[in-house]
Amino acid sequence: MIILSAHFPLVFHVPDDSTRNELQTQRNGHAGVVFLGTGTSVGVPALGCQCEVCRSTDPRNNRTRCAIVIQTAKGNILIDTPPDLRTQLLREKIGLVHATVFTHEHADHIFGLDDLRLFPFRLGGPMPLYCNAEVEQRIRKSFDYAFIERQHTHPGAVPQLEFSRIDTSPFEVFGVPFVPIPMKHGPHFNVFGFRIGNFAYCTDTNEIPESSMRLLAGVDTFVIGALRERVHPTHFNVEQAVAVARQLSPRQTWLTHLSHDLDHATTSSQLPDGIDLAYDGLRLAIELDPTVTNRS
Repeated sequence: MIILSAHFPLVFHVPDDSTRNELQTQRNGHAGVVFLGTGTSVGVPALGCQCEVCRSTDPRNNRTRCAIVIQTAKGNILIDTPPDLRTQLLREKIGLVHATVFTHEHADHIFGLDDLRLFPFRLGGPMPLYCNAEVEQRIRKSFDYAFIERQHTHPGAVPQLEFSRIDTSPFEVFGVPFVPIPMKHGPHFNVFGFRIGNFAYCTDTNEIPESSMRLLAGVDTFVIGALRERVHPTHFNVEQAVAVARQLSPRQTWLTHLSHDLDHATTSSQLPDGIDLAYDGLRLAIELDPTVTNRS
């Protein structure tokens, strides 16, 4: 793993006692998952749309852009920084992020990065970012102001970031093992899902190679993107996502990255047992030991 630093010396930050008390501290070997957002790239409601789902009063049909937080005893680990990040963290009362991991470079997964700007004050150093070379290149281009070598006018003027390069090899964040799951996102983009213990998060894909399916074998809780009912060139539809879930046979599957084509109540009533639509604010408990499951 290659580590590149911007503006700060390299320090691996573990939260001290003053920040740990903000966490929903989990017992050793356990963690929590908070779904910050479960929507497609334009969110739901979609701007200017008057469809039934976009006008729905069911709060589960209100979907911000996709991200989750893994809450561990040593820190909150964010996966992706969508444009809705600030409001998502406020809504879920998550006052501090300790590290961020990225699935891929698309705007709906990185363009909330500036919302991390406050956290280095409390971390005592830059925000650790775990990403591959393509994501790092996109961040450096899209947020070039964070990397310009000039005297800043005041502390916090730009995001303070510290890159940890990842590839297909397993890595750890605060001692939590992450297994990258290589996937395809249409013909032009390679993306990562991640397996964390008995939990796997695989949004934004329409192809999971057989080698990656083997990495998911035995997973207990599986999250997979399912954009809509109709076939899409870069995302699984509901039928395709259900087929993947049936092949893996986890105890529970949650569908995410949902468009306004899917009404929560209607779609949920049509899904097989053990497969449900995720929604913003959903919270799960997971095991960090991949050999442990909650299967009954």
